[in-house]
Amino acid sequence: MKSFLVGLGIGIGLGVLFAPMSGQDTRDNISEHAGNLKNSARDSYEQGRDRIQRGVEQVKSTAGRVFNQVRTGTEG
Repeated sequence: MKSFLVGLGIGIGLGVLFAPMSGQDTRDNISEHAGNLKNSARDSYEQGRDRIQRGVEQVKSTAGRVFNQVRTGTEG
C-alpha cells in the first residue's frame, strides 16, 4: 500500500510538471530527449568498438612479434 501511494504521488507530481506544456511541446521534448539518448548510446558503442579494435590489433602485433622471435630463435 505504501509503494502504491509513493507511485501515485510521483505520478501526480509528473502530471503537474508536464501539464502546462501543450501536447506538441511534450512530444517534441520527449523526441529531443530520445534523440539525445540515441546519440549518446551510439557514441558509447563506437568508443567501445574502437577500443576493442585497438586491443585486437595490439594483441595481433604482439603475437606476430613473439611468433617471429620463436621462429627465428631470437629475443626482442
